[in-house]
Amino acid sequence: MLAQEAARIIVDQGIRDYRAAKIKAADRLGLNTHGSLPRNSEIELAVSEHLQLFGRESHADFLRAMRKIALSAMDLLSPFEPRLIGPVLNGTADENSSVNLHVFSDSPESIAMWLADLGYNYKPYERRLKSDRAAPAATFAGFQFNHQSASVEATVFPIDGIRQAPISPIDGKPMKRADTKTLRALLEPATGR
Repeated sequence: MLAQEAARIIVDQGIRDYRAAKIKAADRLGLNTHGSLPRNSEIELAVSEHLQLFGRESHADFLRAMRKIALSAMDLLSPFEPRLIGPVLNGTADENSSVNLHVFSDSPESIAMWLADLGYNYKPYERRLKSDRAAPAATFAGFQFNHQSASVEATVFPIDGIRQAPISPIDGKPMKRADTKTLRALLEPATGR
């Protein structure tokens, strides 16, 4: 019940911090937050179920449109071998979601210059991520820009970072990443085979 309420809060209010959504859900349900709260993976599953239940056709159409925008953004950043991650890839994107990409360059400035040369206004940001459970989190540069009708966040990793995805805050496993070939396959209509 708590996971379902947290999922509703995430989808309806656009809250991206799972912990904050869990606490808000516990508050609404009159539950104590000092006890056991659902795991992030349970919240993610509840978000997916909520979107399937209440979104159905419109969510499928929205997700397809977001994936097309992601593919276009990946083509735009193709020299940096982009990989799609997050809600647009795993199917839990909503109207508050950004297209999240990992791009690879030993110089984050090269991404900024590339975007500027293409005429994009961008906003720099930093993201803390762990590549190894035992190691402390590292800080990575990123650039947020608008592409077509969506916000795109491109987090920059060193070139050799393509081999090791950072740890997902959802399930503690390496983040799922998709290259353009994988994304194109997701966009292909299902055949009757």
